[in-house]
Amino acid sequence: MPDYTTSIEVNALPETVFDYLVTEDGMTAWMGQRAALDPRPDGQFAVDIAGHAIRGHFVEIDRPRRVVLTWGMVGSDVLPPGASTVEFTLTPVAEGTRVDLVHSGLPQTEQIGHADGWSHFILRLGTAVVAGHAGPDDWRPLPDRRGDMTG
Repeated sequence: MPDYTTSIEVNALPETVFDYLVTEDGMTAWMGQRAALDPRPDGQFAVDIAGHAIRGHFVEIDRPRRVVLTWGMVGSDVLPPGASTVEFTLTPVAEGTRVDLVHSGLPQTEQIGHADGWSHFILRLGTAVVAGHAGPDDWRPLPDRRGDMTG
């Protein structure tokens, strides 16, 4: 299973970006409609995105450099809660912070859909960090946009 990777540079300090990854208000400013986060090792990670319940737990919290968490979907046999891992690495750069995201452990059937989601949400993270909120979000997972939920 190859990892999905993406990155973005944001005009903000790593400490500011970090808060958008570990606080409920920060998370829902760019991804999801509801979040329940307990940012400590083995603490809960729960975000509802476009009607899908994403669940896992925090694995590593290294303020303001790194956040690692597990990821999966309630009710999924292919990617159940905690089945994959998402890593955010924050690196200071001249204009602010480089955010590197790696999502590993995705089954092949989930790779295209998650790549679509992350390419959308990483841009929203950049907007939210600078503007305080990325605004309304009408994104839906690929199966929802095709009108079926077979994957």
